[in-house]
Amino acid sequence: MNGPPTARTSADSVYEVLALRYGTRTGSRAEIYLNHGIYGEPDSPLDMDYYVWVARNHHRTVVIDTGFSRAAGARRLRTALASPVEALRRFGARPEQGPLIVITHAHYDHIGNLAAFDQSEVVIARAEFDFWTGPYARRAQFAHSAEPEETAHLAEIHRQGRTTLVDHRATVAPGIEVLVVGGHTPGQSVVLVDTPGGQAVLASDSLHYYEELERDRPFAFVADLPAMYRGFDLLAELASGPGRVLVPGHDPEVARRFDAVRGAEGLAYRIA
Repeated sequence: MNGPPTARTSADSVYEVLALRYGTRTGSRAEIYLNHGIYGEPDSPLDMDYYVWVARNHHRTVVIDTGFSRAAGARRLRTALASPVEALRRFGARPEQGPLIVITHAHYDHIGNLAAFDQSEVVIARAEFDFWTGPYARRAQFAHSAEPEETAHLAEIHRQGRTTLVDHRATVAPGIEVLVVGGHTPGQSVVLVDTPGGQAVLASDSLHYYEELERDRPFAFVADLPAMYRGFDLLAELASGPGRVLVPGHDPEVARRFDAVRGAEGLAYRIA
């Protein structure tokens, strides 16, 4: 695995990383964890937050995921705290400037505003793209987590020549690497971003909550359970490296573990 950046690392490849909290809801452990009853514990409430991420330096701004749309969030009774597009714009990711977009997977809460970035190159795992533009995406167990018009838009972006499809592992910008791990979805990806102190490990939904890893508890929606467990093992390995900071995809703990950006309390948290 890559180590933390050295003193010789160019400023071109070192980033400030922000988590932008744009939505929330309250669920329960029984609905959020796979087969929760096998653990012999009573059900209890569990809050879920929704994030997009920004990696930025003086050379570029890279967006990781684009959040849920207002309509999809409302239909699913999610509480919208901010517009993801406006939150991204506030922190330098202006759609009209065509920032690079990395999509970790194609669920509704990660590609919901992709159409707003109609000038951007979009990076996504080949396995993810192929699945969601293929025949099995329409089956109920998968379709529940996606919006048909949004996955159809992925195919349109590809026809426009704006996709970069990743197999296994790729450097997509200086200091930013995508690892395809699968599990939650066929091409679920982790994004590694070099920072001044080391590396941010943006797990997205390969790890929704820290306690998934700490207690070895898979999420309820899973395409490949062994791959999800392998992803846990990989994230544990990554997180053990010097200077690495692990960031799950939906944990309210992110807002407690990391400092809020001054003037954007409740919205933006500085990962590194």
